[in-house]
Amino acid sequence: MIARRSLLIAALLAAPAAWAKAPKAFDIRAIERRRLMPQADALLAASPRTIAAIAAPRSPAGKQDYYSEGDYWWPDPANPGGAYIRRDGRSNPDKFDGHRDALIAFGRTVPALAALWDLTRAPRFAAAAMRHLTAWFVDPKTRMNPNLNHAQAIIGVNSGRAIGVIDTLQIVEVARAAALFAREDAPGYAAIHADVESWFAAYLNWLTTSPFGTTERDEKNNHGTCWLLQATSFAALLGRTDILDDARNRLRTIIIPTQIELDGRQPLELARTKPYAYSLFNLDVLAASAWLLGERTGALIDWKTADGRSIGGAIAWMAPFIADKVKWPLPPDIEYWDGFPVRQPSLLFGGMARRDSDWLDLWYRLDPDPAIGEVVRNFPVRQPLLWL
Repeated sequence: MIARRSLLIAALLAAPAAWAKAPKAFDIRAIERRRLMPQADALLAASPRTIAAIAAPRSPAGKQDYYSEGDYWWPDPANPGGAYIRRDGRSNPDKFDGHRDALIAFGRTVPALAALWDLTRAPRFAAAAMRHLTAWFVDPKTRMNPNLNHAQAIIGVNSGRAIGVIDTLQIVEVARAAALFAREDAPGYAAIHADVESWFAAYLNWLTTSPFGTTERDEKNNHGTCWLLQATSFAALLGRTDILDDARNRLRTIIIPTQIELDGRQPLELARTKPYAYSLFNLDVLAASAWLLGERTGALIDWKTADGRSIGGAIAWMAPFIADKVKWPLPPDIEYWDGFPVRQPSLLFGGMARRDSDWLDLWYRLDPDPAIGEVVRNFPVRQPLLWL
């Protein structure tokens, strides 16, 4: 399997004349090995820690029910002790983040362990991943309940919102890791696969049928895109071709036509107070969705609407500003302006789809492992081996 995959990537990179400008020895497995092996000891030493171990004093639910609070909501100076008010783009440092931080850590650790196992086939990496998967999805005392009924709550207003569904974007790569373990018969996965996939099946049902899930599905900006990538990744793990077909149709008929302009701009993201980061974030999620829904061929990256809108066009619009942020035509983001760009996966997926060596070279030159928490949160596709 490893040899076949390496040969496939080598063939993709060597075939067309356009690859003459490709980075020398653009071997994705070698790139990822160099990046991940120095992290191996820390990843192996990380102990599973689920939301059940993290008290959420303002949660109305049980200790195994996920709870988070809205980022941009603050106490009202005119009404102390009353309902919080919104300050778009400005994150409240006093909000409860314990469950989301644990979910992000889980969403970073298991996919990295899966990639290391894929690279080395060393059983210790699979064994470590199984411990985390068991804690989150199997053990009745520590597992997370498969819903997000209390995510992104606003103090004094509600105990959860539909847009909180975006929080589980952090585990799309956990599903990709589970798919790898199932496909490649990773040691230890057979013992837990039924429980892991049962959890994802229950959550996918909640995502596609609950009022919060369906409301988030119909959001017009990055929230709708993030719902799409979650549904796609979870359905791919479970072999739910009905949901994949619906997601593919939604991408073509709703997401691309309403989110991407003819010149490639993303107006709904550009309208925010952090237009640069939001444009990067949504573009990554768009490209990852298209990559999976195009069955990892890149066919949907450059698929165009009747009037010419495409994800490839959106990457082309954004790429010059990723290469040189000084050229950005709008005011700087009001937060974390210096944290971006990072190794944006849209460049990788777009570069593979278009066989564009400039995009691949730019992807390679960017930081693959940011440390700023807010940047990490908005960089949920971190392990390319799980997607290619």
